[in-house]
Amino acid sequence: NMVMSFRVSDLQMLLGFVGRSKSGLKHELVTRALQLVQFDCSPEVFKKIKELYETRYAKKSSEVAQPQQHRSPEALSIHSSYDRGSTVARTSISTTNIDYPTLYGKYLNGLGRLPPKVAKPEVRLVKLPFYTTLDELLKPTELVPQNNEKLQESPCIFALTPRQVELIRNSRELQPGVKSVQVVLRICYTDTSSPQEDQYPPNIAVKVNHSYCSVPGYYPSNKPGVEPKRPCRPINLTHLMYLSAATNRITVTWGNYGKSYSVGLYLVRQMTSAELLQRLKTIGIKHPELCKALVKEKLRLDPDSEIATTGVRVSLICPLVKMRLSVPCRAETCAHLQCFDAVFYLQMNEKKPTWMCPVCDKPAPYDQLIIDGLLSKILTECEDADEIEYLVDGSWCPIRAEKERSCSPQCPILVLGSSDVNGLLPTPNSNGENGKASADVVDLTLDSSSSEEEEEEDEEDDDDDEGPQPKRRCSYEKGLVSAC
Repeated sequence: NMVMSFRVSDLQMLLGFVGRSKSGLKHELVTRALQLVQFDCSPEVFKKIKELYETRYAKKSSEVAQPQQHRSPEALSIHSSYDRGSTVARTSISTTNIDYPTLYGKYLNGLGRLPPKVAKPEVRLVKLPFYTTLDELLKPTELVPQNNEKLQESPCIFALTPRQVELIRNSRELQPGVKSVQVVLRICYTDTSSPQEDQYPPNIAVKVNHSYCSVPGYYPSNKPGVEPKRPCRPINLTHLMYLSAATNRITVTWGNYGKSYSVGLYLVRQMTSAELLQRLKTIGIKHPELCKALVKEKLRLDPDSEIATTGVRVSLICPLVKMRLSVPCRAETCAHLQCFDAVFYLQMNEKKPTWMCPVCDKPAPYDQLIIDGLLSKILTECEDADEIEYLVDGSWCPIRAEKERSCSPQCPILVLGSSDVNGLLPTPNSNGENGKASADVVDLTLDSSSSEEEEEEDEEDDDDDEGPQPKRRCSYEKGLVSAC
């Protein structure tokens, strides 16, 4: 209230006292001064505000001082109101546990009415792995409806400090037009029981100064009867903001359908999956001996169980992309030894953050990820296998797939020779050498010769003349017997 009553000269003296810019219109000076009160709550600053306030009203009261009998009732009431206001202000400032955002927040953000003086737990937002918070520009503040309309508007006015502007300007570009240091808007449910995930209200629209900011759209749903989902992420406002000492006005349009939402503004640095992977390699590697102890614990004999586990198989193929693991990773809270590839896992969550383990389908947030040092060592030593087996003593052995036996049909070349009546004993031949019977080689894959066809026809004619004859062994059976 003191700052709001200052003139331009008082505001310039206050800003010059703390080394801030003194140029600009009065409303810009007021905004800087109120931001100074809200975020830089030092005793020296409030002592200076009190000094300027008392000096100003001491001069004013001396200028208007006159005898009691000449004062009008109106003048007395105005003067007494000034005294009461200054007394209240002195009492408030001298209190050590004063809630300055409660007093001055309505001038900075205009997002709602003043909350009651009863201490309430604050709304907290979950930490996002791909965003590192540099400054909190506006604490999570409840969106309070101003009337009974379904569509509500809540304005927020603030200015960036010169340091924040320099951070944005000097940051690298992730892609054309997108800086790594950003001013982002985050919205969540007004729930103080636990850290809240980002959640958009219905009919949301965000206007920055004079332009509307794009909000992530809905994912199309492939399943019938399932409503499309919207990815609730921080909304980047940087490209529409004034990167100067000028004030920025943000208006959030939202649907009032019974649920309560809170909005916050943050200066963040956006990280890439490559940077998170490098950080994980630096602080998230689990020593091979610790992993070996975990294997022993998994395979330890349970006296209450009737089945003893002597080994457990682990695939060296990533379940996400069906390729060989390069950086074996899993969550520390997972009960399985199977790993997935950290490179692809981080890339997938960079595009669509779910942070769910692809092996057990349970939460696997970034803060709980570890790199399996034992499996990393195995990957370098075992290059010709896609699966291994951990044994009870913590050792391991590769499991190589057996080569499939060839099932392609190969037609054998059978040796057919003369035989006795039963077809069991060979008969000596005059052309044989060293007492060995000569044999004819017949390729069964070839078509029957014309001579054999003629013989078969002659035999059929004989059969017709002489009557039915006993069945004759086929040449294939004779070959098999001879081969035997």
